[in-house]
Amino acid sequence: MKIVEINNIDDLLRVVNELSNSFVFRGQANAAWALQSSLERIIGDKWSSTEAQKFEEFSLSLFKSKFHLYDRENVEPSSKLAWLSVMQHYGVPTRLLDFTESPYVALYFALEGYNPQTKASLALYAIDYSDILEKSINWIQSKNNNFRETRATVYARQDYIFDEIVDPIAYDIVWVAEPKQLNARLDRQAGSFLISGNRGMRLEEVLASELYLDSSKFKYVIAPELYVGLFALLRKMNITSKSIYGDLDGLARSIRMQMQIYAS
Repeated sequence: MKIVEINNIDDLLRVVNELSNSFVFRGQANAAWALQSSLERIIGDKWSSTEAQKFEEFSLSLFKSKFHLYDRENVEPSSKLAWLSVMQHYGVPTRLLDFTESPYVALYFALEGYNPQTKASLALYAIDYSDILEKSINWIQSKNNNFRETRATVYARQDYIFDEIVDPIAYDIVWVAEPKQLNARLDRQAGSFLISGNRGMRLEEVLASELYLDSSKFKYVIAPELYVGLFALLRKMNITSKSIYGDLDGLARSIRMQMQIYAS
């Protein structure tokens, strides 16, 4: 992954606007953090295929059994991938890692979790998901002669392919997950997910594998001095907690961020 230091906002705008529309983005509040899923953080050094499966099956079973008692917003998911995305949405640790098609939404999430008192650099990841998906499809085809999917057909069948092929066989690939059933918040955020096809491999490990060695992957390390200016820029774009979440939770987050900015 190519690391690019960003020390002014003009440079940041230039580099993200030069990228093609095939990129997805993820913002993180601290550039020192690894690119890892919430389930990876929960399991930590004990990570293995067995541990990941144990935690995932337990949380999935419990969430499914209680879903009907609490949900008033969503249609009940019809695939494992959709279940995982709903769980991720409500904060249950999963193997999914959130990305978005918008670099500015990704920057907002980096700012939302940022603590200015740490003076830490922020990070914006940019990954060519189109190339990643193409390589993943080709890899499956090289291992499975019956796999006939192409880039043109895969989007309508992502849930099925993940549930029936990628996940059970544990291919050493990254899968670009855009569940057919999106909740309103995920749709508003232009959200998608990346997930390791092999539970035994962390996502960052798979991305660094030989298969994706020449795929375009950037980590923009953003100087902490840009924090206030980025907040002002995103407000002018109407990218705020209120627009991204669209509910009282978003309003509360927006007020908290404004207080934090004014205290900086």
